[in-house]
Amino acid sequence: MLDANMKQQLEAYLQNLKTPVEIIVSLDDSKKSQELNSLANDIASLSELVTKVDYNNDSLRKPSMVIRGVENNTKMAFAGLPMGHEFTSLVLALLHSGGHPLKVEPEVIEQIKNLPDEFEFETYISLSCQNCPDVVQALNLMAAINPNITNTMIDGALFPEEVAERNIMAVPSVYVNGEVFSQGRMSLKDILNKLDTGSAAKQAEALNRKEAFDMLVVGGGPAGAAAAIYSARKGIRTGVVADRFGGQVMDTLAIENFISVKHTEGPRLVSGLEEHVKDYGVDIMDGQRAAKLIGAEASEDGYVTVELDNGAVLKSRSLMLATGARWREMNVPGEQEYRNKGVAYCPHCDGPLFKGKSVAVIGGGNSGIEAAIDLAGIVEHVTVLEFSDTLRADKVLQDKAASMGNITIIKEAQTTEVLGDGERVIGLKYIDRATGNEKSLTLAGIFVQIGLVPNTEWLKDSGVALSPRGEIEVNDRGETSMAGVFAAGDVTTVPYKQIIIAMGEGAKASLGAFDYLIRTPVPTAAAKVA
Repeated sequence: MLDANMKQQLEAYLQNLKTPVEIIVSLDDSKKSQELNSLANDIASLSELVTKVDYNNDSLRKPSMVIRGVENNTKMAFAGLPMGHEFTSLVLALLHSGGHPLKVEPEVIEQIKNLPDEFEFETYISLSCQNCPDVVQALNLMAAINPNITNTMIDGALFPEEVAERNIMAVPSVYVNGEVFSQGRMSLKDILNKLDTGSAAKQAEALNRKEAFDMLVVGGGPAGAAAAIYSARKGIRTGVVADRFGGQVMDTLAIENFISVKHTEGPRLVSGLEEHVKDYGVDIMDGQRAAKLIGAEASEDGYVTVELDNGAVLKSRSLMLATGARWREMNVPGEQEYRNKGVAYCPHCDGPLFKGKSVAVIGGGNSGIEAAIDLAGIVEHVTVLEFSDTLRADKVLQDKAASMGNITIIKEAQTTEVLGDGERVIGLKYIDRATGNEKSLTLAGIFVQIGLVPNTEWLKDSGVALSPRGEIEVNDRGETSMAGVFAAGDVTTVPYKQIIIAMGEGAKASLGAFDYLIRTPVPTAAAKVA
């Protein structure tokens, strides 16, 4: 199952095991079961601390493997073959079950240990989903810490009956104790906040005790990471507060225009960014959403103040706004009702759930045509609806789409309604703008790819000047209209929303902020929030 190179790498990882681990396999006569059995044998052959156990009981899905930590009786399961993006989840499950130290704060470990109830998680994924491993790994980590928690990764493509019965049309979809828990990407902190209702107040209390920063970055995407690194390299106290580190890049599968790197993937790039930022001792406050900004001139102590959703207050001499952007929605009837029930925004994540079905892609730019090309290899047919009379995608993408036999492109099409049967999407309505006629399509899924919306709603009444499109207005040094407040990346008026441009703008704006700091006296008021 594993080639020689993967075996060599895995053997090196398994040398970190401290305690015995069992791989309990449940198999049937399918080809996937044979592959999973081969994988389990390969793993067991690489370490004396790993034992394979056959357990063909009907209580377990087939094919599946349970990774059991013998010393603490911890369990995490994989229903399906955990390869592709999920191979890392499998490796971490083995290491954590075998006593390898967890890379998580001691207070988080204690919080997980002290959860009072039993939680049986089931996480439906697709192997092409780049967001799914984060959820699987977070839940597996919890299972490694607390034996009252279990998690099973379920490959939806191998268990279509379950997917249909539970009406799952987006991944990752998480169930706990048989009930829906969440859909979409979640961090470990997000999960704990949902399970432990008192955690938000505890986090706010800890954040309130932090001393004022010299530079506080709001946003953890490429622009925010670059700004934090450039700031910390100047030797000043730097913090990053972000809803999720990595931002929208975490949802990007293939990156092929990052200069000097021929190919990478969003999660891999974000992992490198986070590691780089941490190397400089930056205080990363992940899983936190900014709610209000008060400028230094309006505050009582002369510091820029950021209030968070959980009620915490952070202060800084200077501020970098790098909150990025999110996918634009169609804003038509039925879109919200059928979100994650056929209306999707990530073709890489959710595409496999529509195998053999007809879908639509809304938008004829690069993202839309790339999505159509990706989906065409999975689904029966893709219809692209473009509002304009011309496609905006690069010619190479248009040529590729034209060469595929199951992509239809409709121009001058204005989507007017998402149609559903109460449980899932069954089609859409659109107006032919050339004739004014209303038409409809029968579909199982709709993938929306129509551009970005800046994440600036929380700044509307702050005094920071925004463009008519809601973007933060900046000058050539990254300065906003508010003293001491800078901005960079996709949230600003800087054109061409690209990862490499966002990084450059983050670095430039950070240098601008440092120049501001050395020319501005330190506020004399107390810097700590009571």
